[in-house]
Amino acid sequence: MSYQVLARKWRPRKFAELVGQEHVVRALTNALESGRMHHAYLFTGTRGVGKTTIARIFAKSLNCERGESSDPCGECSVCTAVDAGRFVDLLEIDAASNTGVDDVREVIENAQYAPSRGRFKVYLIDEVHMLSKPAFNALLKTLEEPPPHVKFLLATTDPQKLPVTVLSRCLKFNLKRMLPDQISGQMLHILGAEGIAFEDEAVDEIARAADGSMRDGLSLLDQAIAYGAGALKAADVRAMLGSVDRGQVVGLLQALAANDGPALMAECDRIASFSPDFAGVLDDIAGVLHRLQMTQLVAGHGLDDAAEAALAERLSAEDVQLYYQIATTGRRDLNLAPDARTGFEMTLLRMLAFAPADGEAAPAPRRAPAMPAGDATGSRGGTSRGHAATAPAPAASTRPPPPASSPASRGQGNDSDPQPPPRAPAPTAPVSSAAADGEIPDWHTLIERANLRGPLGQLAQNASMRGVDGETMTLVLKPAYMHLAVEPLTGQMEERLTKAVGRRIRLRFIADHAPGETPADRAAQMRDARQADAVDAIGNDPLVQALQRDFGARVIPQSIKPLEQ
Repeated sequence: MSYQVLARKWRPRKFAELVGQEHVVRALTNALESGRMHHAYLFTGTRGVGKTTIARIFAKSLNCERGESSDPCGECSVCTAVDAGRFVDLLEIDAASNTGVDDVREVIENAQYAPSRGRFKVYLIDEVHMLSKPAFNALLKTLEEPPPHVKFLLATTDPQKLPVTVLSRCLKFNLKRMLPDQISGQMLHILGAEGIAFEDEAVDEIARAADGSMRDGLSLLDQAIAYGAGALKAADVRAMLGSVDRGQVVGLLQALAANDGPALMAECDRIASFSPDFAGVLDDIAGVLHRLQMTQLVAGHGLDDAAEAALAERLSAEDVQLYYQIATTGRRDLNLAPDARTGFEMTLLRMLAFAPADGEAAPAPRRAPAMPAGDATGSRGGTSRGHAATAPAPAASTRPPPPASSPASRGQGNDSDPQPPPRAPAPTAPVSSAAADGEIPDWHTLIERANLRGPLGQLAQNASMRGVDGETMTLVLKPAYMHLAVEPLTGQMEERLTKAVGRRIRLRFIADHAPGETPADRAAQMRDARQADAVDAIGNDPLVQALQRDFGARVIPQSIKPLEQ
């Protein structure tokens, strides 16, 4: 007997065997049990999540010889014929290769005839979005008013391309991407039933590589079993997928935490010797950082790996966020690099360049003159290491600064050295004579003078000016807004501020959970005050009061809007 691939051999035959699509199974089961079945169903979702499988099970449920049921017997001639793909009343049409109006017209003409063996004639149209516009038009009439013995089951990976006239005639079910745990759970069941030796880590690697698709996961499982000569070993799977083990990824992060450039490059060389998929390695780094952050910020989340647990203690929460953002941005831009390894190394070097200084100024080579595009940590004026302000600090340095428009805020600045500050930048550092002499106006005025609008305005409105020292202006952002401080916005803002002030301005961005009152904060306070005044005005209006008293009217506060000024 010829070998049958796992994805086909273990294809679900009943609704109870489906993994991860409980919301669809429940709706279809209830419809079948109650007899309230629609004539057209649309199943959407990425490849390999069960669209056509659900459609075939539904066809069996409608035509099983033992009666309509959400649990077809799987043994009668109808069920076995559907499973074998030879049931005459289940017509499967691949719209990717049958896109023309003539193909659809044949379907329409045959739909009027009664089914040959079953109770219903079921049309399964896969990748329905590939049909041509004339084909859709030909299908619409039958789709709207089909004969009572016809059911349409449509499947697509791209529902956005379907005409709204088709969507409005179908019950739509969106199938979810599978979680790695769901895929690995099914693979463990299959490996046990097949009697194949395996390592848990190998199964986890394949489940992650499946990227939400059960079919892709089982195809990779087949490939890995063949690669390992009948066994499933983690080392073989990593070699097949071009991935690296967790220890190597942790080694990279340990070098970053130690601020050790040579060790970081040594780890890069070691990983490169395995000819890995560098995009996958960046995904693995992001995965480790995600686990670290969950442990740091969410109670009850622990780490089984001792090395990762040590990293969670060593890195600040802000550093983990920064590294995660750089890793995901670097992965996105990997195809823009001269080659994958160069892009990978530059991503890690970017993490190193913006690592915290642990209270000491970084050496000169670490101060890049330009901020890499896409990074959300600073501008061309220098690196912004204030994002890691999580170390214990005196109470005076953790209080929010006064509003940017007050004299006190204009008298604040940073250290005289333009290098990035330590982890806990003091908001009460001395200011330059230029700022003290009033050459630099308050931040609200400066935004208007520099005409900062659009994306530049969004960045400016969510910042407060901590001080000016020489050419360096320090702007403070809440960590949630640090992603705005990227090139080319920061460079454009420098140019406009330089022109508005009349001398060279270089920007330096730092993160602080209490940056002081920003223009956005002030605008929000004004909006709230105007809204409160409007609500009060409506409540005090004699006519409104009369309506409430005489007719039982009520005021809906959410419907009240202040007049535009």
